[in-house]
Amino acid sequence: MRHRLFPRNKRGTANHGWLKANFSFSFGNYYNPDMVQFGMLRVLNDDTIAGGTGFGTHPHDNMEIITIPLEGGLTHRDSMGNQETVRFGEVQVMSAGTGIQHSEINASETEEAKTLQLWIFPEKDNVSPRYDQKGFDLEASKNSFVTVVSPEDKNDGNALWIYQQAFLSLGIFEAGTTITYDLKIPENGVYLFLIEGEVEINNETIRERDAYGIVEFENFEIKTNKQSKILVIEVPMKFN
Repeated sequence: MRHRLFPRNKRGTANHGWLKANFSFSFGNYYNPDMVQFGMLRVLNDDTIAGGTGFGTHPHDNMEIITIPLEGGLTHRDSMGNQETVRFGEVQVMSAGTGIQHSEINASETEEAKTLQLWIFPEKDNVSPRYDQKGFDLEASKNSFVTVVSPEDKNDGNALWIYQQAFLSLGIFEAGTTITYDLKIPENGVYLFLIEGEVEINNETIRERDAYGIVEFENFEIKTNKQSKILVIEVPMKFN
């Protein structure tokens, strides 16, 4: 097993007034040659968006884009004709494929929206663009992980799916809980992002908004020091 702690204060940042962003990987004007991607995971942005503002219409192609609201919601419009609001408790996926344009605007005129947005390289290019979203009750499954995104060919109908051999799992865990995460696909790696709380892995302490990368393993244990909300991102480490 090889592992590395990524402290929250080492992330890139941007403050545009309406948008306060933290970048786990190189993005926009932030470039760190040591943090361009983690396997197929290219982007993990931790955004705070002011009320009545958001991202105007812009294009994407050949990328799997996943949005997880942490507070509030975003109203999504795209060139496929979708107009939906994704809110706290829901997850949104978009396969950009051959090309799509979309906008993401805070659903509230007055309250901030806080979101995580991830970009994952697809396993095949130039698919037809697609969009989906779904709600997940993490409180009802406390102290266990809920798979919210999986590959198309391994989807059991309970999760959203993307065009990549990647899995996203979310969970809320009480303090003093020990969780074992078993790798779903051999040779994948895991990028764990701690949304809230404090946990220990391999005798290292991971605090709120820290991340932890692990490769070359079959499973690992997570011990919670406080009530914690955890996002586990399992992705292939090599391009096909």
